Amino acid sequence: MGDLEPVDGAFETRLRAVLPDPVFRPLTPAYQEEPRGLFHGTGGLVLAPSSVDEVATIIRECAAARVPVVPFGGGTGLVGGQVMPDAAPVILSLERMTKIRAIHPSENVLIAEAGAVLADIQAAADEVDRLFPLSLASEGSCRIGGCLSTNAGGVNVLRYGSARDLCLGVEAVLPDGSIHHGLKRLRKDNTGFDIRALLCGAEGTLGVITAASLRLFPQPARQGTALLTVRDPSAALDMLAMAQARLGQGISAFELIKGTGLDFLRIAGLGGAQPFATRPDWSVLIDLGLGAGQDPEAELATLFADAERVGLTDDGVIAQSADQRAALWKLREDIPLANRAIGAISSHDISLPLSVIADFLHEADAALAQLAPFRVNAFGHLGDGNLHYNVFPPEGQTVVAYADKRQQVRSIVYDLVQSHAGSFSAEHGIGRLKPEELTRYGDPARLAAMRAIKDALDPSGIMNPGVIFSSA
Repeated sequence: MGDLEPVDGAFETRLRAVLPDPVFRPLTPAYQEEPRGLFHGTGGLVLAPSSVDEVATIIRECAAARVPVVPFGGGTGLVGGQVMPDAAPVILSLERMTKIRAIHPSENVLIAEAGAVLADIQAAADEVDRLFPLSLASEGSCRIGGCLSTNAGGVNVLRYGSARDLCLGVEAVLPDGSIHHGLKRLRKDNTGFDIRALLCGAEGTLGVITAASLRLFPQPARQGTALLTVRDPSAALDMLAMAQARLGQGISAFELIKGTGLDFLRIAGLGGAQPFATRPDWSVLIDLGLGAGQDPEAELATLFADAERVGLTDDGVIAQSADQRAALWKLREDIPLANRAIGAISSHDISLPLSVIADFLHEADAALAQLAPFRVNAFGHLGDGNLHYNVFPPEGQTVVAYADKRQQVRSIVYDLVQSHAGSFSAEHGIGRLKPEELTRYGDPARLAAMRAIKDALDPSGIMNPGVIFSSA
């Protein structure tokens, strides 16, 4: 953390002289924890501004006093970016900045403050018959500022892109306290460096996003969902190619599910009723969004018949109602909760070129089997090459018994990912969990450019120290 200063009574007194009382919040456990329990805060001052001007005041005071700032959204991040374990920072919560400032249906644009909950943005878009397609398991609690700061992915990246792709412009406070007024609603603005793109994915290390212009889309006239068995991951990729050839951009999501995930759902009592009498080794969850003249159930039935004819699948279920669609998606969305209930030795958010996914899964399973008889639950967004490859202790054994093998597991997985030209961080970010991996696997020229940008915009290093770049 260098020569940064922790929050103390004198600094709080200075802030109280320039900020209204409602900005100050009690330091509750919610601000000191993250979902996986890997990082824990040790103190700090929670501030919840209600305007961009109040955010700017806070950042200016922190910059002058060299006090670290940790931006805090919904607290749902999975790499520890929202918790600073080794200092008492200002915890800057966006929880009071929740307004939907404007909706322009004819432009397919919505402007929201950074503290708006993702589900509320989806609902606001729906009220004007539009779709905001970013969809995450945590959408009922995550906030759009955090989604943009981590460049969140989710299930619809295949069709609509990640959070950065869904953002046209941002309003943000930079590390010196200046306000970037970038809430444009333009698809084209070729006027120099793209500050929006830089801040999206910077994880709060280059400033605080306070509002964003977001892209909306027409609502699909018809939607359909199917859960189909597949012989193996290679067959799943063949089915994806078959579906894309037939339906093109009509495919909103294409999710790979390993049988281990269905086992974990059953053990944890999650996911609801499972549709297969015999649990398949692999299956895919396919979601369609089609035009008014198309029949999604018929399209999925044709896809199943074609895939069955060439030996890619032998069973499946096609939703016939909204409730059945929701039930199929609940299976997929509850897998992370089941994983947490079982307890993973190591979880990996990776991406790979589609053509090497099947080889990677075979090689990674074989390499880990040489270390111990681990259970592996591989699942995720096959359509865009993003897998969650999670490793669990053998049945009947505890995570604690294998804690000493965690780093070996991570190295095996990430070395293989690197050898296949993949990424060790697909959609969760770097946070405080993966700076060492970034140093090990990152391109030296890119890392040097990133450090130069950080040093130029945040020379005192107050913005989320220890995130992306090691604090050492």
